Amino acid sequence: MLSPRNKTITAIDGIRVGHYTDVEGGTGLTVVLFDEPCIGAADISGMATSTRQVDSLSIMHPGNMVHAVCFTGGSAFGLGAASGVSKYLEEKGMGLDLYVARIPVVPTAAIYDLSFMDPGARPVVKNAYEACVFASKGPVEQGCVGAGTGATTGKLRGVLGATKTGLGSAVVEGMNGVKVGAIVVANPFGDILDDKGMIVAGARDGDKFLDTGNAILSGEVRKHVGSPGGNTTLCLVVTDAYLDKVECKRVAHMAGAGLARHISPYNTPFDGDAVFCLSRGDIRVDMVHLGVLASLAVKRALMNAVSMAISLGGIPCSRDILSLAARDY
Repeated sequence: MLSPRNKTITAIDGIRVGHYTDVEGGTGLTVVLFDEPCIGAADISGMATSTRQVDSLSIMHPGNMVHAVCFTGGSAFGLGAASGVSKYLEEKGMGLDLYVARIPVVPTAAIYDLSFMDPGARPVVKNAYEACVFASKGPVEQGCVGAGTGATTGKLRGVLGATKTGLGSAVVEGMNGVKVGAIVVANPFGDILDDKGMIVAGARDGDKFLDTGNAILSGEVRKHVGSPGGNTTLCLVVTDAYLDKVECKRVAHMAGAGLARHISPYNTPFDGDAVFCLSRGDIRVDMVHLGVLASLAVKRALMNAVSMAISLGGIPCSRDILSLAARDY
C-alpha cells in the first residue's frame, strides 16, 4: 500500500534519489539509484536528444542490467558528470561483471538549459558523485531542484518568454498492489496543459499565456536564435512488476501518452523527448494495465514539475502567473 507521506517514486522499494542543484548557475543533476539491477528499455521520440549509455536500453542490446539513471542539465557538457555515478557504483562493487572489472550501467540524458542563466554552468563528476552519496529513500524533493533547476516551458519566443518549470515525481498503485512511479524533468518547447486543456505553464505574451499551438497555426515561427535542441522532456518510469525488455519498451511508449496529452505541441524537432522504463520486481500484472498506470504517474509527475516550481532567473513560475498555491498531484 502507498504511504500517504510519500507520493513519489521512492515509495517503490529499493530506490534512492539524489540531487545536485546549482541555483546561481541555473542547472543541476538528478541520480536514481537501485539496490538491485533493473531490466529496462527506452522510448526516445525526440529528435534533439543528448544521451550517454542509452544504447544499453535498446531491445537489441544483450545487456539486461541497469544500476542507476542520471538526468542532467548542461546539455552535452553535463553528460560527463555521469562518470561520478559510475565511480560511486564501482566503489560499492556494483556493475556488470566482466571478469576483469565491474562496469556500472548508467543510462544518462541531458536537457538544454544553457540559455537559462549561466551558459558556463554545468554539472561535473564531483556533483554526481555527491548526489549519490546523499541519495535518499525519502520523498523526492520536487520543483527547481536537480535536473529541473534550469527547466522552462513554452519557448516559441525564447526562454525570456517562457514559464519556469522543474522536476516532478509521482507514484500510483494498481492491481495486486503493483506500483508505478515516475520522475519528469519538464523542459519542453510547447505549453503544458491541465486535464481541462487549459494552459498552466508555457509561452507568455506579457503577463498572459500566448497559446503556442494557436500561435503556430496562425503562422508564427520559432523566434529563438540559437541551437534548435533547446528543449527536452525527460521521463523515468519504474515499476515493481516484472517486465522483460520488450514489455518495458511498450510501457515506456504508453507512458509517453501522459506527456503527449499535456504538452502542446509535443515531440517537435526542437525537443529531445525520452522515456525510460525500468522493471525491478516480480509482480505479474497485465502489461496494458501497467501502461495505463504509467501514463497516469507520468501526468501527475509532469503537473508536479509545474506546481512545485518557483520563479527563478527572472522567469515567472505558473503559481505566480495564475496566483495559485503549490499543489501535490
